[in-house]
Amino acid sequence: MTQAPFPAVAAAIRKTLEAQGFTQLVGAEVVSVEPGVVVMALDRRPEVLQQNGLFHGGVLPYLVDKAAATVIDRTTRTVITAEYKINLVAPSTGDRLTCRAEVVKPGRSLTVVEAKVHCRIEGTEKLVAVALATIANLDLKTA
Repeated sequence: MTQAPFPAVAAAIRKTLEAQGFTQLVGAEVVSVEPGVVVMALDRRPEVLQQNGLFHGGVLPYLVDKAAATVIDRTTRTVITAEYKINLVAPSTGDRLTCRAEVVKPGRSLTVVEAKVHCRIEGTEKLVAVALATIANLDLKTA
């Protein structure tokens, strides 16, 4: 299989993420797309907070799922998340979440991705979640 030029891959990844209704609903943004790495972010606003003023616990796995599942060449393949495990290691009390997902082991049918979520708290980035995801890679014609 021929790999598409990276600018086309990056554009396909951005288009896929930005077109998803849930991404628009929560207000997430694609910060950067590099070979094997996607960074997404979400600013603090009342709609994504829980009752104690922290980012809602469902927002962190959403960022992990979207960023981890989009590091695959979207010009020839599509993906679905097979599984992920997330550890919430600190409360998300700041004003912005940033998730960086990086391929650990690419594969033909499964890709393993590590994701870390940081929260900007008073100008300092604090690690708030660590995740490991397994992504199923599907040819577009069989999806």
